[in-house]
Amino acid sequence: MLFGGMLGIERGRKGRAAGFRTYMFVCMGAALTMLLSQYEYLMLNGAWNDIAGEIGIRTDVSRFGAQVINGIGFLGAGTIIVTGKQEVKGLTTAAGLWASACMGLAIGAGFYECVFLAFLLIFLCIRFLPYLETAVVERARNMNIYVEFTSMDDVGRIIGQIKAQNAQIYEVDITRGKESRAQQPSAVFSIRLNHRRAHEQVLTAIAELETITMIDEV
Repeated sequence: MLFGGMLGIERGRKGRAAGFRTYMFVCMGAALTMLLSQYEYLMLNGAWNDIAGEIGIRTDVSRFGAQVINGIGFLGAGTIIVTGKQEVKGLTTAAGLWASACMGLAIGAGFYECVFLAFLLIFLCIRFLPYLETAVVERARNMNIYVEFTSMDDVGRIIGQIKAQNAQIYEVDITRGKESRAQQPSAVFSIRLNHRRAHEQVLTAIAELETITMIDEV
């Protein structure tokens, strides 16, 4: 509960779908599962040995742990969503839940040297590495831009404005608006900058078009 809870607090501070209690339950449940596996093995080879031999019961201590690793997928899948900007969110949370479950298995097995190392590495990934990731992404030449605009006739002007930033467009995903819901058309442009520039400068230059009502990097 302690190790899972500390990881969950960090995710909860960032407003993620799985937070303090979720991580705590996952880690504690995985540890309990591993303890149950060991208990079953010891009892079937000890106090229950004669009865198990008579009725032919056999056990595999790894099967409970394997089911935890597979079963945690339903929680992870519930945290992954695709936003209206065609942006996938929740992958890090899902991976964190899976890693937390594996850490719980190590706790239940008594492999504490691995537990402390795993906790430090997982905490490093979710607490400090996002800053490094942001710095790398900001300097990358590839970027995805989500744009909302007033009319489909504006697509040509937007493409021209993007190319004016010395960028190449290699993929466009356009969504037509629905008049009944007053939804404006939108598009996701995947572009590559020919020269390294701050992404904020590129977004600001493209946003100068009056027909653009919203622009964001995804």
